[in-house]
Amino acid sequence: MPRASGADDGTAIGVICLDTSFTKIPGHIRNRATFGFPVVYHVVSGATPERVVTRPDPALLQPFIQAAVRLEAAGVSAITSACGFLALFQAELADAVRIPLYSSSLMQVPMVHRMLAAGRKVGILTASASSLSPAHLAGVGAESVPVRIAGMAEQPEFREVILEGKRDDLDPRRLRSEVLGVAEALLHGSPDVAALVLECTDLVPFAQDIQARTGVPVFDIVTLTGLVHASLNRRPFA
Repeated sequence: MPRASGADDGTAIGVICLDTSFTKIPGHIRNRATFGFPVVYHVVSGATPERVVTRPDPALLQPFIQAAVRLEAAGVSAITSACGFLALFQAELADAVRIPLYSSSLMQVPMVHRMLAAGRKVGILTASASSLSPAHLAGVGAESVPVRIAGMAEQPEFREVILEGKRDDLDPRRLRSEVLGVAEALLHGSPDVAALVLECTDLVPFAQDIQARTGVPVFDIVTLTGLVHASLNRRPFA
């Protein structure tokens, strides 16, 4: 069943979650400490990283749609997901409900690109570079944006804990080192990258470290969720 977390300000965000059990540290969309407003979670049974990221299973579309419908019925004001690869189903998921639904942090890619000078590119840090297809980018209107993509699939801690689910005891220090290494390599090899978008929600806890190390703006599912929540929870200026 959906579970709420965060301070009750009356504007809740629903989150469609994959079926994973590893530790979700602060900054992760599924950690209660990440947001200062209510978040309602719905885990889709059987939606493993393998079936969503490395070997996409179209049979999961209906369970994801059902999760969105249930979250809307639970009273949330908008819906997102805990995996950027749901960008593939953005249109179908948005059509299934009557409230805003943003499936992926990748929806920010076109916006970020418009902020940059001519000739500059958007860097994408993803769970798996080989799995992030043109169809995923097209799902969120980013198919024509010039991007540079780097993935985490070859990093041992990320692969073993997050992609393969071999253990649940995530080592944050080890993962932080892997994330920073991939981000730095991307920027070093592509000096035309002027901003980063983190596709993978599991990288967000290290967004501040990435920004401090690389010096470029870093966007992710938490920045997007904060934007959406603010649009639904406007307050008087006076």
